[in-house]
Amino acid sequence: MGPYPLGSSTAASGWAAADSGPQCSASEIDGLLAGAGYRVRSSDLLHVAHSLERLESAMGGAPAGYLASAEAVHYNPSDLAAWVHSILSELSPSLPPLRPPLAAPVAETWPDPTCFSSPYQQNQMAVVVATRQREEEEGSAIRLVHLLVSCADAVQRGDSGLAGNIIAEMRVVLTRVNAGFGIGKVAGYFVDALCRRIYSPCSSSSCSASVAGSAADQEILYHHFYEISPYLKFAHFMANQAILEAFDGYDRVHVIDFNLMHGLQWPALIQALALRAGGPPFLRLTGIGQPSPDGRDALREVGLRLAELALSVRVRFAFRGVAASRIDDVRPWMLQVVPGEAVAVNSVLQLHRLLGDPGDDAAAPIDSVLGWVVGIRPKIVTVVEQEADHNRPAFLDRFAEALFYYSTMFDSLEARRGAAQQQQQAVAEVYLQREICNIVSCEGTARVERHEPLVRWRARLGGAGLRAVHLGSNAFKQASMLLTLFSGEGYCVEEVDGCLTLGWHSRPLISASAWRADDDVAPLPDSQLFDPSIDATINVDASQQRQQ
Repeated sequence: MGPYPLGSSTAASGWAAADSGPQCSASEIDGLLAGAGYRVRSSDLLHVAHSLERLESAMGGAPAGYLASAEAVHYNPSDLAAWVHSILSELSPSLPPLRPPLAAPVAETWPDPTCFSSPYQQNQMAVVVATRQREEEEGSAIRLVHLLVSCADAVQRGDSGLAGNIIAEMRVVLTRVNAGFGIGKVAGYFVDALCRRIYSPCSSSSCSASVAGSAADQEILYHHFYEISPYLKFAHFMANQAILEAFDGYDRVHVIDFNLMHGLQWPALIQALALRAGGPPFLRLTGIGQPSPDGRDALREVGLRLAELALSVRVRFAFRGVAASRIDDVRPWMLQVVPGEAVAVNSVLQLHRLLGDPGDDAAAPIDSVLGWVVGIRPKIVTVVEQEADHNRPAFLDRFAEALFYYSTMFDSLEARRGAAQQQQQAVAEVYLQREICNIVSCEGTARVERHEPLVRWRARLGGAGLRAVHLGSNAFKQASMLLTLFSGEGYCVEEVDGCLTLGWHSRPLISASAWRADDDVAPLPDSQLFDPSIDATINVDASQQRQQ
């Protein structure tokens, strides 16, 4: 029973009045209790509360049926202390004596009820605290996204002072979210990229190289990204399937790879050709890659490993490496295309690097490269690109698109996180982090991550003289099966007008398409296609050839 003031209509209103109004004195409370017929003083109430606790415990331990069979004795409950003591004596005579009553609370106030909180109340309190922390973190995450967009808007308007102030605020908000997971991790990467753009802007190709890192670093990051996610596996599988079908019936075939890296794509194709009905063809592989700064012939090392594999499965094989900092440094004669062979051009996440600023009247490198690609009359051109729009003219537009795209990408990677994969995933995430940095902090020739969606690639490739090749329902089924074995739920494969996309929870993240030269396009003259004075197995440094 609480010390409700006289005249209160409800318990709730009584507590409110007790909290907001003056406190009753001990004598006043004693008078109220006496008026209600209870022979107990306010100073004894705490002692009575302890007695009631003991009574509850004793009743819980009483023999079954005791209370029902005990002689009914009616006590006057108005004398609370005596009533409780008598029942305790009957239930458990062996209980230790009651503790002496505590002194009346100082300042004539009720004791703090939290001093007697039960485990249930403590659990409830923990739930409340956890819920509050989660809500605060969610609020900080929403605030963080708002600040990122506001900072990008300030950058677009040229207000570097405001952008710097927003970055400082974002640094504080980042401390309130989990920076190792979800939006906290992605936001941290975008904040770092914004800092680089404001304080050390990147506008030249040499600056772009410093952002991207060395060729050896890129190969390591590429390899880890390949291992930890299904995206590059999907790209290689779909491209190989289209190439294998295009080579059907040809005895001499030639693959031109725009980005050899470690040659991860080609063991599967070599093994598939070895099992081809009628026997394997003679396979030539021309791999384009970055020059090795340390003097190592990394391309040739990859070629030797692939040659050993081809020898083991009895596939005749020849390799040629072309070192080039950019694909537009390559000239058709460096590829040594031989008349009568079936040619396949393979580009996995490379063509977007040849795009220019939208609306720029100057010819972009993509135009010249697609020109000679069509001129060598390939049987198949496989194109895999990020399904994103990071080449918009307005900085804020491409920033918002990139924030959405990479948040989805990181979400898909984190869904497969395991204890054994954490270190490998951390390295793979640097691969994406460098893409973010280039999109956000670089401009001009330094910005090479100019991803565009499939619909725009259709128009560009079709305008260059290439005709779409339908990948077919068989490729869709095989890709879906591969994805199920690799990743489980979350990823999705969709067919879009003969092309395939791989995405995460209905958001497409990567697209694969196949093309072939239109029959009306005239081939390049032999003088541009083949130089008989150059051995087809010798590596060529395209960067040095361009300087000469």
